[in-house]
Amino acid sequence: MAKKSSSKKISFGKRIFNIFKWILKFAIFFFVSTVLLVFAMRWIDPVTSSIMIQRQISGLFDGEFELVKYHWVDYDDVSKFMPIAIVAAEDQNFPNHFGFDFKQIEKALKENKRGRRVRGASTITQQVAKNLFLWEGKSFLRKGIEAYYTLLIELLWDKKRILEVHMNIAEMGEKIFGVGTASIVYFKKPASKLTISQSALLAAVLPNPRKYSVVRPSGYIRGRQNWIIHQINSLGGPDYLKDL
Repeated sequence: MAKKSSSKKISFGKRIFNIFKWILKFAIFFFVSTVLLVFAMRWIDPVTSSIMIQRQISGLFDGEFELVKYHWVDYDDVSKFMPIAIVAAEDQNFPNHFGFDFKQIEKALKENKRGRRVRGASTITQQVAKNLFLWEGKSFLRKGIEAYYTLLIELLWDKKRILEVHMNIAEMGEKIFGVGTASIVYFKKPASKLTISQSALLAAVLPNPRKYSVVRPSGYIRGRQNWIIHQINSLGGPDYLKDL
């Protein structure tokens, strides 16, 4: 009996060791592959994103097959007003933080405790991580992986690249992605020709581009557009981002 008990303990211990070894191998593979992928995308422009794929798949299930509209535009080929409009609207401390704006997180937590609904405190880098690599939804697992990718992006890309990718993969309407596509669809002009007013309007719908319309902006969106223009001027205009 003692021998059987001993052999069972050894078998159980070996099983635990094998499970731990498998987990370790997976963790190493995940770390190496994600680092290489994110590092490569410092120079390689993404041909699609996780959110684009999700929109395409949901369209198939809804019986409304329509390809997403997306084409890449380099940072230097975008109007000088568009980057600052996005920063003014979404993440004014973007040039200075390392992926997380803890002041905004603290502010959001305080507002939530008071029972007031506020926009999330996600930075531009966090949005890039989510839109490029992750699925929609709220869970501790997704937020944890988002934080991991956020740190990788901040470590391996410069700020200009982060903003460039964000401008190109951000959803700006129903199956409309990126400033290059949005400027053609909505204003019949290339992204390089966007005015400050048009840039602010595109930035104004970013919190919920499937709810808010660039073509038929509500009073709320018009108010937000004017607020963004005021914020652009308060920050010093496009020169605010000159050192990216």
